Amino acid sequence: LVHNREVRGRARGERVSPLLTDLYQFTMAYAYWRAGRHNEPAVFELFFRDNPFGGGFSLFAGLSDCLMFLRNFRFKKEDVEYLRSVLPSDTDPDFFTYLKELDCSAVSVSAVSEGTVVFARVPFLEVSGPLAIVQLLETSLLCLVNYASLVCTNAARFRLAAGPKRRLLEMGLRRAQGPDGGLTASRYTYIGGFDLTSNALAGRLFGIPVTGTMAHSYVTSFSSLEEVWPQTLVPSRGGDPIDLICLVKGWLGRVCQLLGTKPQRVREGELAAFLSYAIAYPQNFLPVIDSYSVSCSGLPCFCAVALALCQLHYQPLGIRLDSGDLCRQSVEVRRVFRECSNHFTVPAFESFIIVCTNSVSEQSLAELNKRVSEFLWIDAVGVGTHLVTCTSHPSLGCVYKLVEVRGCPRMKLSEDPEKSTLPGRKAIYRLLDTEGEPYCTRFSVLNLSILLKYCRPLNGQMPLSENRHTPSVKSGDKPLLEM
Repeated sequence: LVHNREVRGRARGERVSPLLTDLYQFTMAYAYWRAGRHNEPAVFELFFRDNPFGGGFSLFAGLSDCLMFLRNFRFKKEDVEYLRSVLPSDTDPDFFTYLKELDCSAVSVSAVSEGTVVFARVPFLEVSGPLAIVQLLETSLLCLVNYASLVCTNAARFRLAAGPKRRLLEMGLRRAQGPDGGLTASRYTYIGGFDLTSNALAGRLFGIPVTGTMAHSYVTSFSSLEEVWPQTLVPSRGGDPIDLICLVKGWLGRVCQLLGTKPQRVREGELAAFLSYAIAYPQNFLPVIDSYSVSCSGLPCFCAVALALCQLHYQPLGIRLDSGDLCRQSVEVRRVFRECSNHFTVPAFESFIIVCTNSVSEQSLAELNKRVSEFLWIDAVGVGTHLVTCTSHPSLGCVYKLVEVRGCPRMKLSEDPEKSTLPGRKAIYRLLDTEGEPYCTRFSVLNLSILLKYCRPLNGQMPLSENRHTPSVKSGDKPLLEM
């Protein structure tokens, strides 16, 4: 995921302009500058107030994008001229000179590692530096962290629902909120536990494995075997080209007889599509088989083409299901594969994979998991809309709050107690049990926030209470937030 840093940098960090922020950040920065307070040391913390999706955790993502943004933070001449045109006319011209020279060389960031499990109201990123500049960073950093962490968390929840062995394919680009949303989703769902993406650009930029074969439109574009060209295929081990159409027709009759399927119900266009694709990619043959009828046409056509490819010593991959009762159909498909394997003595059919898509959500995935004996036969699941749009929880709601200025704690009170903040810089410790594992309650992992002005807890000290079940801070424990 970290390869090709030069390309990745062009794709992400340099694309985020310092102008990608709210206008009031500039009016506040100007007011700080006019008051001579712009260089006062200040500290902001980034956190969220509630765990997403009704769950008990989130994954932190977007750190690498934040760091790239900070490294490249400079106002271009045209940026400054634009600000001159939109800020009030009585803004001191020297402020724009100040902006031209501004960078993040005096800014420090402490954060948990990317992909770390984090919890509500526990800071996972701290930004310190001159007051005006760290204020200017607020909206941009929130933009880079909010969706990345949300979609990464959503991916982790899909992974938990699917189990550790089943492969997960991200295929949500066409449903994402624009090109940036699509790229971000592909990148951070991979960190969250997905195995593959359909997004070719994400594969190039971030080194994520990509996958894809055909859509229903490819299948329905064919209507006759006369559209198949070329009609021959050279065997994998060499030799003269074989008329694949004739070979497949012979296998199709035998498959229909085995399965009790009426040959006249097989769609010629579907067979033509499978043949054409198999000739193009005989080692990567994985068609979608539900464009018309799985049992009457799609599955018999696949078996006939796959048997012909195996006869020519190629190895087809499997099939994709995109509609209907995925569990029930996967059981039937697997039964047919075994029947063909045994009847025609073609062991390759035992290793064919079944990929399922069809608007899969976390809830539907969990429901499929309950049908253990049926879901067992699905090897991979493709997820799009519900993954990248985070349908059930569209925003993580991260906030960026001032906690210290000139070494003095700062606190936000509020008419809404939920929006109050805890003052002062903090060290965050993850409490461990006697086995050295994170200490868990019924609802969450326990973290300990300590104001830095106070001493670090001693080894073995009970920081929360004297209850014997309360974990202690262990020697060698380090704060979660690291520079």
